Amino acid sequence: MTGKERMLNILAHKPVDRIGLYEHFWGDTHRAWQEAGHIKAGESYADHFGFDMDECWAFNLVADLDFAPKVVAEDEHTKTFLDGNGAVLRRHKFHDTTPEHIDFTVKEREDWDKMKHLLVPDRRRINFEGYRNAKRYAAERGRFFVWSGVNVFECIHPVCGHENMLVGMALDPDWVREMAETYAHLTVELQKMLFEEEGYPDGIWYYEDMGYKGSPFMSPEMYRDIIEPSHKYTIDFAKSHGLPVIMHSCGYVEPLLPGMIEAGIDCLQVIEIKAGMDLLKLHKLYGDKIAFMGGIDVRVLYTNDFAAIDRELEAKIPVVKQGYNYVVHSDHSIPKTVNYETYRYFIKRALELGAY
Repeated sequence: MTGKERMLNILAHKPVDRIGLYEHFWGDTHRAWQEAGHIKAGESYADHFGFDMDECWAFNLVADLDFAPKVVAEDEHTKTFLDGNGAVLRRHKFHDTTPEHIDFTVKEREDWDKMKHLLVPDRRRINFEGYRNAKRYAAERGRFFVWSGVNVFECIHPVCGHENMLVGMALDPDWVREMAETYAHLTVELQKMLFEEEGYPDGIWYYEDMGYKGSPFMSPEMYRDIIEPSHKYTIDFAKSHGLPVIMHSCGYVEPLLPGMIEAGIDCLQVIEIKAGMDLLKLHKLYGDKIAFMGGIDVRVLYTNDFAAIDRELEAKIPVVKQGYNYVVHSDHSIPKTVNYETYRYFIKRALELGAY
């Protein structure tokens, strides 16, 4: 089977020859493996490892497209800058990390009201050429091609920060609901512009980190009231064109999953073990409703211990392959502390266990 055929079947819970295969990596990993001679300069992971999927991140949703980021502070290890969302963020210079949130221009509804007029469908927000080339490249190699980008939760917090957003959910839910609706409509309008001009992908991948260790950022009731309607709006557009939807969320989001399923997701990714997610439990509870991608503890790969990897995979793959609805992936991006040979072994053993 081709990667496209395999992924379409997995997302529809139809028979396949083996489980699916995909992965994400930190940028440091590619540099380290390239310097060691394992991967050629410019070579994609999908080509090198035979992944079943390709993604294209085609949209720029920063509020002010004309704003040039400004460095406001710098030291030996970090750089702090003001971006087009009015956010002040600190990034490390020498390795990939999530940026530290320092301050936000938007803290409440009145601040948002001054910014929201910027969030309009504009062709400058779309990388038409990048999407066109990635779509063609995936098709030539028989891979499943997804448009990828953020959904509303991941659009809002870069503008006002998690704290202001979550306080707003409690004290001014109409404000946060309006922000979610604004980004949902912007996303769909931009998708219409892109897809009508360049053709539809095979699927949609939304990034939406809605949890942290042991808890989601919001209650299931808040999710259903404030976020789920916008999820449903964006997912309904995809489904109206026959496109399956994968939704990524780091953190513990099990309490939100029934609502996410109601909103229409076809697959949950990444199922982060250290945050409290349990792949086997979720597969038992919801395996008849959605597919799963991830849930393999990346900390086991950190050990570079093949026997430990065997134990992790043998405990999970034979179970979650049942139902033809699983794609093997770590529960987080692969760091450079994972040896190239270790990752190679991980793929080999997973696919052996995942054959039908």
